Amino acid sequence: MATADITVRGAGIFGLSIAWVLTQRGARVQVVDPNGVAAGASGGIVGALAPHVPENWNPKKQFQLDSLLMATAFWAEVEATGGRSSGYGRTGRCQPIADDAALTLAKKRAETAKDLWSKAATWTVRPIADPKWAAHSPTGMEIHDTLSARIHPRQACQALAAALKAKGVGIVERAPETDITLHATGVAGLDHLNAGHTRMVGAGIKGQAALLDFTAHDAPQLFADTLHIIPHADGTTAIGSTTEREYDNPTATDAQLDDIITRARAAMPALQDAPVIAKWAGLRPRSRSRAPMLGPWPDRPGHFIANGGFKIGFGMAPKVATTMADLILDNRDTIPPGFEVSASL
Repeated sequence: MATADITVRGAGIFGLSIAWVLTQRGARVQVVDPNGVAAGASGGIVGALAPHVPENWNPKKQFQLDSLLMATAFWAEVEATGGRSSGYGRTGRCQPIADDAALTLAKKRAETAKDLWSKAATWTVRPIADPKWAAHSPTGMEIHDTLSARIHPRQACQALAAALKAKGVGIVERAPETDITLHATGVAGLDHLNAGHTRMVGAGIKGQAALLDFTAHDAPQLFADTLHIIPHADGTTAIGSTTEREYDNPTATDAQLDDIITRARAAMPALQDAPVIAKWAGLRPRSRSRAPMLGPWPDRPGHFIANGGFKIGFGMAPKVATTMADLILDNRDTIPPGFEVSASL
């Protein structure tokens, strides 16, 4: 199928990424979102593209590994086409090791990473490499992996929008239907699916994050006390996030974010005096299966779903985009087990 008239509904990371790959493959695409680019969860500020631990391997972990390895070329082409930075960088990640048991486990994972990641990336157990940029480690040791990357979510979505515009693809508030429609509508899409089913298909999980005026540029991201600390290319550092299943206001920050900031400063002394320059709160779409939902919309010919990115949407986006393009344009189903829409319905 060389060309097609395809509507992508949703200008978040899944919708924009899929629209980009469809366009690259020759399809005629329009992106529709009444709220504009990155209006939902994709407008966040953290951007931790971190892999699953290298053990108990399964299709979800392999899919994410493939996607993380695709990301460098994916974002380079987006940036070259649209002329805007996504903030992407494969800068790696460090994690402090708390005790002897954690040290033993980390060393075991270093061995399994050699098999599962092959030569594409490394998982190393080492003494703290840079005391000025390290979280407190009771053992004096840390895990360093070269697979993790960072991205600035808002900037990445704007970079995709610019690349699509350069290819003649508009992002509009409304448009007439076409024969083929992809629905990448996040929490609103999950709510719509919930209304048509007797059990929960998915839900919005609230997250809160903060942006600090602290420059670390290409230093590795840190993962400490269950928090992500992400140095961005623009000279800011993001910290986050909360995971809230119950909330009163989905977009308001509160004392839970204050706690995140306090814990981040305690874990990372270099951040002690860094001013908070922005706060963010929003709902992230999580499917019932906890994996992304990809595939045809049952009983709606010509309609497809890509949803449920939750915390890993940006890391999964390159592979999600190629997988959905394979399905929509070539009728080639490469969706891994557990990712099918039926797994969450």
